[in-house]
Amino acid sequence: MAKGYRPVDRDQVFLFPPDMREWLPEDHPVWLVIAAVEQLDTSVFHAGRKLGGAGTAGYDPDMLLTVLVWAYAHQVRSSRRMEELCRTDVAFRVICAGNLPDHCTFARFRGDLPDVVGEFFGQVLGLCARLGMGRLGVVALDGMKIAACASKSANRTAGRLRQLGAEAVAAHAAADAAEDQLFGEGRRGDEVPEEVWSPRSRAERIAAALADLKAEREAAERAEEAKAQAYWERQAAGQRAGLPPAGVQVAAAEQNLARVRAAREARLAVLEEKYARPGSRGRRRSAGIDDCYQVKRAEAKVEAARARAAQMERQAAERERTRKGPGPVRNLTDPDSRLMPVRGGGFIQGYNTQNVTSADGLIIATTLTRDTTDIAWFAPMMDAAAGAADLIAAHRRGDSGGEPQAGIGLVLADAGYCSNANLTCAGPDRLIAVGKRRDLEKAARDRGDTGTSWGGEAITAMRGRLKTPAGIEAYRQRGHIAETPHGHIKHTLGLRQLSVRGTAKATAEWTFAAAVHNLLKTITSGHLTPQALTTPAS
Repeated sequence: MAKGYRPVDRDQVFLFPPDMREWLPEDHPVWLVIAAVEQLDTSVFHAGRKLGGAGTAGYDPDMLLTVLVWAYAHQVRSSRRMEELCRTDVAFRVICAGNLPDHCTFARFRGDLPDVVGEFFGQVLGLCARLGMGRLGVVALDGMKIAACASKSANRTAGRLRQLGAEAVAAHAAADAAEDQLFGEGRRGDEVPEEVWSPRSRAERIAAALADLKAEREAAERAEEAKAQAYWERQAAGQRAGLPPAGVQVAAAEQNLARVRAAREARLAVLEEKYARPGSRGRRRSAGIDDCYQVKRAEAKVEAARARAAQMERQAAERERTRKGPGPVRNLTDPDSRLMPVRGGGFIQGYNTQNVTSADGLIIATTLTRDTTDIAWFAPMMDAAAGAADLIAAHRRGDSGGEPQAGIGLVLADAGYCSNANLTCAGPDRLIAVGKRRDLEKAARDRGDTGTSWGGEAITAMRGRLKTPAGIEAYRQRGHIAETPHGHIKHTLGLRQLSVRGTAKATAEWTFAAAVHNLLKTITSGHLTPQALTTPAS
């Protein structure tokens, strides 16, 4: 017997069950995210929120935070898209519990993240520790380039920035004169304040970019002057001065020549006095100042230093003539961002994130920098990781079933962090590559050198340690520990480009994404369950 179709009655009172708990199955991850946020101390989010007065009451910060976490976990970063999903998506509607915030509410809430995101990251890391995560026997430090909310085409050189600044001043003056002629001198009284509609005007961005370029140039000049001053001070103190900096090599060679000539002149004066004494056997033939071997050698060094300086000037001029890029530039859209070299060649306009990752995939310490290289961030990130290790130890549950929580045992880092200073600074044991991993393993198999001879005593010792079977086996863990969280954030969370501008806001967004990664890691690893959240910590 033929069967009819189920009725499609869109005029019925309830299409959804009246109980919101029945809208989604019990094992849907949104319930875990809601429960996890409820476990956190979100007082910092409540401190700056309005409770509502005579008009509409304010939105609960915990609800807004949960929406933001769920949105970032599903590649949604547009506040307008969040507003839309809160009306159309069941999971978002469950989080909102009948509230429908608009996009301005989400935008303002996210705008406050720089003040509170550090506390939120620590709260999530503490929750992960209470659930038994955060294995610190082996951790990895790695950098990752991420695109800024700016285009490479918005970069300008210092000369072009000065030209734009002059054009802006002229345009403003012409506009002011035209408005004064049209409306009379002074303000009309009904203008919208510029700081309201343009928090960072184009003229201000141009001035900021020029000032940044100038500060960078002056900092480089001060660094060179400091190196030269330190060299002269070591030399004046009679210490081993070492190789003089490039900018003072000619002066150092000339000073050495003057010293050698003065010493030879003094020696000849002593000989003249000796031969003039009564009873002297007579004057012996002595080489003059210009014929002295030491003087000739010092003169040769002066000529060599002058030749090197001239060659360096010619090379600099040739690099300037054949340079493909524009040289030092600043971005008008996001002056804090930088051109970052990426793997495979090419550049992106972005930032360089620094992340310390535990063996079970948690990002335990993170920051966002404007440096194109990683080498200067080893010691700061080790300090941040040590603080994270203390936080994890303080939150670790006694009934987690694991071994007693200890500090960081071994740090793995690639060759971008290799320096004598990073190998010898205070902190946990470390393995820092002195070359590509395949070269290290090939050297171990061939029982030969890595093909590199650079470095001091610490680098030489590390090179030997990385050639041992134990060193190779330990360093092989770096790729999985360090790169997996980066891949998860970029590919699963879809965060390939930041959506805000400026170092403070960009750092806040990246730190928030790292906290979302950690929270999702507790779900996918099976540590975050309803039973785990209801079990009291001992």
